[in-house]
Amino acid sequence: MDPGAGEDVGPDRSASPVPGSHADQLVTLLLWRHGQTEWNLERRFQGQSDVGLNATGRRQARQAALLIAALKPDAIYSSDLARAAGTAEPLARLTGLPVNLDKDLRERHGGEWEGLTDQEIRQSYPDEYRIWSPPGGEPTAAVADRAAGAFERIADNMAGGSLAVVVSHGAAIGMGMSRLLGLPERERILGSLANCSWSVLGHRSGRWRLLEHNVGTLPEPVPDPAAGQGSGSGLEPVPGLGLAAGAAAGSGSGRGG
Repeated sequence: MDPGAGEDVGPDRSASPVPGSHADQLVTLLLWRHGQTEWNLERRFQGQSDVGLNATGRRQARQAALLIAALKPDAIYSSDLARAAGTAEPLARLTGLPVNLDKDLRERHGGEWEGLTDQEIRQSYPDEYRIWSPPGGEPTAAVADRAAGAFERIADNMAGGSLAVVVSHGAAIGMGMSRLLGLPERERILGSLANCSWSVLGHRSGRWRLLEHNVGTLPEPVPDPAAGQGSGSGLEPVPGLGLAAGAAAGSGSGRGG
């Protein structure tokens, strides 16, 4: 997220060189990972296998959509796999926006690993597991190229000052973001996205910035005894904070989902 006023971070080199210039206004992409599936729970590599949301995943999508709709998005894009399109559907219903399906937002193709559990992969493919390279699957660089290219294309199609919600998958989002931010895709510097959580990228003047990461995984606040009885935690809602862990994070975020 952007630092507050007074933080010693130097000049904002992504600021518009022409005040009020429409072309140089920030375009924001909210990159939203799909909700939970049964394969997530079982820690199975999903890849491009078309696994749908389970009941928890559908509930996560409905709850997260209520928050994201409040941001007033201008467009919705989604992977064409069922778990991503199913996550986008509640937001489309709330906003009235169509869902633009894009196969370039699909998850990494897992080759021989698709459908296998993490333990099965570890036991049967120990060498490939150490470098996380599925035989017959999509190379890391190819996933990063494909996802980053889709994010660039979506941003280029958006007007300055607009927000696009992009529903995709854990590896595709992580590798695509790393490519745009100049981070090594294999190092996994950015932590994994939990089910139905999201990250936010800003694009302006040809530069990308990470504005928020893994939103939606905050725990429930502890009660504050000083707030008095009958007043709950004593905390006021804070705009921009995500869902509670039970609502958004789910389980089985995995590495192939």
